[in-house]
This record gives sequence, C-alpha cells and structure tokens, in this order.
Amino acid sequence: MKKILVFFILLILSVYSCTKLEPKPPHDEEILDGPIEGLSYEEQLRFLKGDIAFNDEIFTVETGLGPMFVSTSCGSCHAGDGKGHPFTTLTRFGQYDSTGNKFLHLGGPQLQNRAIPGYIPEQIPSGATYSKIIPPANTGLGYLEAVTDADILALADPDDINGDGISGRPNWTIPATYLDIPVNSISNNGKYIGRFGKKAAAFNLLHQTVLAYNQDMGITSIYEPYDTYDQLEKDPEVSNQTIHDVVFYLQTLKTPRQRNTDNENVEEGKRLFIQSDCAKCHIPELKTGYSKIEALSFKTFHPYTDMLLHDMGEGLDDGYTEGSALSSEWRTPALWGMGLSKNSQGGTYYLLHDGRATSIHQAIMLHGGEATSSRNKYSSLSIEQRNQIEKFLESL
Repeated sequence: MKKILVFFILLILSVYSCTKLEPKPPHDEEILDGPIEGLSYEEQLRFLKGDIAFNDEIFTVETGLGPMFVSTSCGSCHAGDGKGHPFTTLTRFGQYDSTGNKFLHLGGPQLQNRAIPGYIPEQIPSGATYSKIIPPANTGLGYLEAVTDADILALADPDDINGDGISGRPNWTIPATYLDIPVNSISNNGKYIGRFGKKAAAFNLLHQTVLAYNQDMGITSIYEPYDTYDQLEKDPEVSNQTIHDVVFYLQTLKTPRQRNTDNENVEEGKRLFIQSDCAKCHIPELKTGYSKIEALSFKTFHPYTDMLLHDMGEGLDDGYTEGSALSSEWRTPALWGMGLSKNSQGGTYYLLHDGRATSIHQAIMLHGGEATSSRNKYSSLSIEQRNQIEKFLESL
C-alpha cells in the first residue's frame, strides 16, 4: 500500500514539474493578433472566420493561385499580423509622378515575381521606376479606417501656413467603382482621401484587401475579376463572403498595447520624442468617428501617425509613386507595435518603407525633407537621451 501511495505521489510531482517546465504563453501585450474588445458573439465568430481565411488558407493551382503571384497566402507576408521581412518584399513599378502609371499594360503596378509551372514570372520593364515595399503590420487598422476625413484634414498643412517646415497633405485618390463612399467623406473634385499603403493610395480596407488578393496571389474576385497575367475577365476565385470576412478581421484586430509605461527611461524618451518635434507627424492620439462596428465608434487611440503624406527628402526618394503623391512623399507610418516588429522579422528590425534600416537609430537618421529639423534635434541629443527615445519607441 505504501509503495502505491509513493508511486502516486511521485507521479503527481512529475506531472507538476513538467507543467512548470512548459513554456509560458506570451502576455497579451506581447502579441499583435487578437480581436478588439467589445465585439458581440456573432462578431467574434466572424473575426474567427476572417482569421482562418487570412492566416490558414493557402492557395494552390487547383484553388486559383496565379498564374503569376507573389505569395500563396495572406498570412505568409504578415507573420503574426506583424511587419514583413525582406524575403516577403513587394515590388511596385511604373509611376514616377502624379500623372499616372505608364506601365499598366506591362503588368504594373505590382511585380509578380513567381509563377506556377508553365509560366514565366514578370520582370520589371525597361525604363520603369520601381520601389521595394516591406509588408506592414495589420493591427489597429480598423481604428485608422474610422478616423473622419475632417480630422485628417485638420492635421494637414500643405502650404506650411504655420511655418514649421512640415506640410503634410492627404493623397487624394479616385476610389474603385465597387467601393461605397461613406456619407461623411469629403470630396476634392471627385477624389477622396486614401488611408492605406505606404503612399496612402488605398481608399479603405476593402480596397486594400481586394487588391492584395488579385496582385499578391493572382486571385480574382467579383471586385477585381481581371487576371494579372492576360488581363482577361475570369470567374471569381474567392467568394464575396471570404473577402468581407477578411476585411472584418482586419478592421477588428486589436491595437498594440504599450508596455513598460512606468519605466523612467520610457517616460523621459516620450518627453524627448515630443521635444524633438517627432510628434508633429507621428501624432500620439487620434479618435474615431461613427463606425458600423459599434466597438470602433467614437474611440480614442494612440497610433503615432497623422495619416498624411510628407516629403522625406532625396534619400528616401526612389523615383516611384502612387496616386497624387510625389516620389519622395510617404504616408507617416503608425509607430504602435514597433517594439514587437522584430518578432515577425526574424529577430532583426527592417524599418522604413523598404526595410533598409536595421535599427531605430538608423531609421531616424535616414529621415530627411520635412523631417530634417526633427532628425537634427535627435542627433544633437546625448547618447543616453537618444537611447531613451529608442526605449520609448520600443515600448509602443
């Protein structure tokens, strides 16, 4: 009897010890995936459907992949809903000014660098300018979509009226005909404010999603029915339901939660960040207007972006553009989630539009144009102070 009792005690201790040795799951603030708070039960189910379509569905030749493509799934370019890696870089080509893309008949605007058997991948046409694009993180996009046009325009200063050297402006785009224009949208001679993409050329998340299916994976839909190979109209290879489930998923991904907020270096870094005028473009706080998704309506959030185009100088001018943006203009990227970027980038930072910067310091020092003054203020700080700014940014 004693032997049996000893055996069971040892068994329990063994199980307990193994449990303690198991890796602990990451804290919620350490991951980007997950829904926003306040979704109904039905909305949570729809989020899950979109999550599966985005991260688990891998397209094959049998399910419509290609014939030319960049990737076989949405999630392969956005691991854990984070930033992409140089191996998943997209290439856009064909437009060098605001007059439009001159190479649409030769495959523009996106290079499909892979192909299914029997087809040859695209090559950049002779004479076409091009840009390498690192896939962005997906989190918090629904909040950015729900910011009103009026609030975005209130941040714009295209003629630098206040004389601070910063002249942010929206990218006025012509939305695709299949898009519904919200009633509170502001028109500029038939053009509307773009919000997504490195140049803010995509009008909303439906626009962004439909283009990604078509241009990244060669998947046609009722919205983009034309094959990227021969431009002939094809039957939809992805359903409307799946498209809208993915859009809902992107709209309702949570915002990154700031970490280490009570750390003295983080607090001082934030003060220095604002003092260096970095927050004039990377606006700390925005608010949403009305959204059909109740959990997104009239919320205050902290993305550190103004969603506007800014001239970043010759060093970041790669000769390619989209919409009305100049080739040296880039939409201010949201900084939230920066400290988690390395998780999806193989343990190394790949920052700026093309991933050329492998540290926060390097990314700041490559700022030019309208950001020159802020860069110089940062550069003039002590090493300790610059490190504090970096610790602050890594806390976002």
